[in-house]
Amino acid sequence: MEIYLDLVSPPCRAVYLFAEALKIPYAFKLVELSAGQQYTEEFGKLSVVRKVPVLKDGSFVLTESIAILQYLVQKCLLADHWFPAELQQRARVNEYLSWQHLNLRSHCSKVFLFRTLYPFIMGSEAPKEKLDVSLEDMKQSLDLLEEKFLQDKPFIVGNKISVADVAAVVEVMQPLGAGVDGLDGRPKLTAWRERVKKELGVKLFDQAHEALLNSSGLQQKMQTNNTELQKLKPMFLKYFR
Repeated sequence: MEIYLDLVSPPCRAVYLFAEALKIPYAFKLVELSAGQQYTEEFGKLSVVRKVPVLKDGSFVLTESIAILQYLVQKCLLADHWFPAELQQRARVNEYLSWQHLNLRSHCSKVFLFRTLYPFIMGSEAPKEKLDVSLEDMKQSLDLLEEKFLQDKPFIVGNKISVADVAAVVEVMQPLGAGVDGLDGRPKLTAWRERVKKELGVKLFDQAHEALLNSSGLQQKMQTNNTELQKLKPMFLKYFR
């Protein structure tokens, strides 16, 4: 089984952390997004979506991180708490996973993109009013993560970690790559992040986030690959309009 990843991407880190923490056998295949490797002819043959992560299991190819996480849980017959069989607990996991795409994931990533990629691609700093809106959107998503999903529980679904926590924790880490800690002043979410980190393995968790948190290395990589990044300008104009 092969999994194609770039660990600067939160969904890729979710799949990577899950596979590594659960010791699932697979071959790591690096697809460097900042170098435009997702647009190569070779990768296009694997996935017309041209996004990572991608899982290849024999002739079976699967995209989308949530689908991949669920596939791994069921293929590898892992402990039930990761994706509970009980109807209402599984519904709670699916509720969070359905919500996060257009909320926590979108808003945390936008803060990161405004503070990091935007200047390289657009040739100027992000407009303050747009950055302020993205920070407020992130705040509202974090409020919901805390008040609706986590509440007073150790983990999103209850007393044990699930794929919902794995999908969530990588998103709250993303703004840190731009020097923004969305959990500052949020002791409940900070404690939850530490619990998830401990469950997955502190050393593994830190290693998975090295590329994201190495700001100088990240900037150098973007400068080196600036020509490839310019190809993303039409998408950025649409995304940040």
